[in-house]
Amino acid sequence: MVPDIGGKGQIHLREARVLVIGAGGLGSPAAFYLAAAGVGTLGIVDPDTVELSNLQRQILHATPDIGKQKVESAKTRLNSLNPDVEVKTYPVRFDNDNGADIAAGYNFIVDGSDNFDTKFLVNDVAIRLGIAFSHAGIVRLQGQTMTVLPGKTACYRCLFQAPPPAEEILNCQQAGILGAVAGTLGTIQATEAVKYLAGFEEGLLTDRLLTYDAKTMKFHSIEITRNPQCAACGAARSTDANLAATV
Repeated sequence: MVPDIGGKGQIHLREARVLVIGAGGLGSPAAFYLAAAGVGTLGIVDPDTVELSNLQRQILHATPDIGKQKVESAKTRLNSLNPDVEVKTYPVRFDNDNGADIAAGYNFIVDGSDNFDTKFLVNDVAIRLGIAFSHAGIVRLQGQTMTVLPGKTACYRCLFQAPPPAEEILNCQQAGILGAVAGTLGTIQATEAVKYLAGFEEGLLTDRLLTYDAKTMKFHSIEITRNPQCAACGAARSTDANLAATV
């Protein structure tokens, strides 16, 4: 019924393979909407089990799932929504040893990870394999997101060259996150994936970072210029297959 997508776009979605890294606050809403949209194959990567503190934002899981592997809880919930979606589970951490093997064969990656090392690794693996992806990050009442088309647009490392020092990083338990903020950003990531898979790249969040402040209910779009000397996608591209491990 949506003219920009149509029957042809729906076929593209049915044939698509999307990898969701993290079945948490970002990955949960993203995966829900991708399954509802009819994406044919969803891969879910997460090494953790469901905890009570997760439930205010990680909407793939419910109270009876506490103690279960997140990927299994996610698979059950997604297939109850759409049994025609093939859900592949990876109950491991996405790291230097397995990242490229897991990502190979997917058409799009939704990065819903919760740490900088994984975010940089996702960027570097996606650039190396030529897979488009959506980045997002959330903390407290704020979030940010951008979409990367390898070889065409600025990448995450063009914007942030390396992870910040460990002492400057607050984790979810230390900083806190309003669950609805995660839902807003994860939904945008799903929208970007659907747009890309349906065949129209115009209007994607490329070469710009979209920031969201829920306290003031304001969005800002910040232009990003591709760095010709970027270590991931530029002339200074590292020959090290595990670039993220070298920063």
